[in-house]
Amino acid sequence: MQNGSEFSRRVFLRSTGIVTAASLLGAATKDEKESLPIIPKRLEKRFKSPRIKEPNDLQFAPDGNLWILDQVDPNKVFKVNPGDGSILEEVQTESMHGSGITLGNGAWWIGSTKSLKTLKVDPKTGRTLKSFDTPGAGLYGNLTTPSGAHGLKWVDGQYWMAVPASGKIYLMEPESGQIIRSIPAPTVRTHGLAWENGILWCVGSSEREIYKMDPRDGKLLAKIKLNKEDPEPHGLDLRDGVLWYCDAASGWTCTLRGS
Repeated sequence: MQNGSEFSRRVFLRSTGIVTAASLLGAATKDEKESLPIIPKRLEKRFKSPRIKEPNDLQFAPDGNLWILDQVDPNKVFKVNPGDGSILEEVQTESMHGSGITLGNGAWWIGSTKSLKTLKVDPKTGRTLKSFDTPGAGLYGNLTTPSGAHGLKWVDGQYWMAVPASGKIYLMEPESGQIIRSIPAPTVRTHGLAWENGILWCVGSSEREIYKMDPRDGKLLAKIKLNKEDPEPHGLDLRDGVLWYCDAASGWTCTLRGS
């Protein structure tokens, strides 16, 4: 396994605290988020599987099926038929408490949240090919242990990555693990990401909202608002204009369509 640069826990925690405080200054205010236009969507609960205990992110495979990342440690990735939720195959990975998965350069890129690493993974074997320290990882909210990457999404040879503790969404150069640039996160507990024709969608799990963003500067354009009784959004992807999300708490995978 190839590792990124290592650094001490003391320096790590000190530096991430500084990054978090500074980056949150550029985030949208509560009033700005509340005044956003609401995009009406019809929610449909599609399926949940007793074999996938805590679905924390999802990604459409090239063949049209879904990859679902289960955060039960060590994490498995399940290939699922999106039509009926039937499991087609499963792959064991080395990820711990994984919160994000995407596909690029023939590999999965997985946010191994509790190990504070971003992994390049062989989709056939689950073997880790490369491992990088996740930028901006650390503490946020009421957490007592550091947290790393959440949603990831591959776009044009790079990937976007939400890291809640940093208050940012990073655009990453995958093979080196280097930051290309970043934009302010729309909220604290960011999660899944989706891409649609130059628009970035980002989950705010605690608010049960999904934000439509301009990836050039992080400007919020609109939002989808879920109800309190709806499954909480964690992972996110988009196919044929339909948003798909999964909830690690209830186990549901759902769709959001235009109403």
